Parts: sequence; structure tokens; C-alpha cells
Amino acid sequence: QNNGGTCLALAGADFCIIAADSRLSLGYSILSRNTPKVAQLTTKTCIASSGCNADMVTLQKYLKFKIQMYLHQHGKEMSTPAVAQMLATTLYHRRFFPYYTFNIVGGLDQNGEGCVFSYDAIGCFERLKYTVSGSGHALIEPFLDNLVAYKNTDNKPTIERSCDETLELVKDIFSSAGERDIYTGDFVDIYIIDKNGTRYEQFPLKKD
Repeated sequence: QNNGGTCLALAGADFCIIAADSRLSLGYSILSRNTPKVAQLTTKTCIASSGCNADMVTLQKYLKFKIQMYLHQHGKEMSTPAVAQMLATTLYHRRFFPYYTFNIVGGLDQNGEGCVFSYDAIGCFERLKYTVSGSGHALIEPFLDNLVAYKNTDNKPTIERSCDETLELVKDIFSSAGERDIYTGDFVDIYIIDKNGTRYEQFPLKKD
């Protein structure tokens, strides 16, 4: 079953913002208004998942276990690209009975640059500057194409957005999606990852 919700990630030159709403739905019923879809895996890596909530919780628990084992065995944290590859392998291993989740991994790579990885349900993934998954995907992707990649416009700025400007953009995008998508709402859980680590912020949306 698909429990709805929307996940989003944006990578900057030296930061990454990953966010998701907290509504858990089934059909036309709201089961919970405060169910997080984003999990912090390391100090510089987070994952956001949409789809079936039970599969999402199981997958995120398994990834945390594997990352903890890596930390004990190697004495260091797994890098974000390594986490991304591990998730792809985990999903592909279950391809004949897949986790019904659509995942986004975001964080900083070994060079301190923001990175975002987008997945399908069976582990095919690619590194992007931004991505969206979930029920609000069709509403938000055109926003990002225009406002982040500057596609279909001649108004291209010469400087990139700062972390604070990108954070405001994420809030505006979720506010707009919440007006159109009944499965996106209540709160947005936002994780801002930079060289100083990861900080968390919650942004309220409409409750109806």
C-alpha cells in the first residue's frame, strides 16, 4: 500500500537540504499527522523515503544496522556515496519481492560538496543536483526544473543560492504542494547538512 507523502532533496556547493512531510495517509483517511519520513544515517548523510510506511521503517532500520556494523569494523563513518551504493545493493537484492519505497539519499561527499541520489524501487540510482519522490512529485519537479536547473527560462542568475535561500525555497515549494496534494501536509521535517554537521528544523503546513 502507498501511504502518500512527498520527499525532496537539494544539493548546493557545500550543503544539502533533505526534507519530507509528516502526513501518513491511507486512501482518504489521515492515519497520523506526525510520522517522519527522513532518517539521519550518519553525521553527513540522511535518507528520505515515500511509499509503504512499513517497508520504509524496515529498510531504514536495516540501513542503520549496516552502517553501525561498518563503523565498528572500520573505525570510521561510511561516506554518503558509499551509503548510496549500499542502498542500491540492498534494494536490488530484494528485487523479486521489493521494498515498496522510493528513496532519496542526501548529504556531503568526500570533498565536502552536496550530493543527492535518487532511486527507483529496485535500486537503480543516479546522482543529481535535486530530486523529488512521492505523491507530490509531479507538482514539485517542474518547480525545481525552473527555479534550480533554470530550464525553460532565459533568466539565469550568475551566482548560486545560499543555504538560507535554498531553505526558504524548500518551504515555499512544500507550501504550494500542500495546497494541491491531499497526501502532503501537516509538517515538513527538514535536515540541513553542511560542514558543521546536520541540523533539524520543522516547518508547519496546512492541517486540512
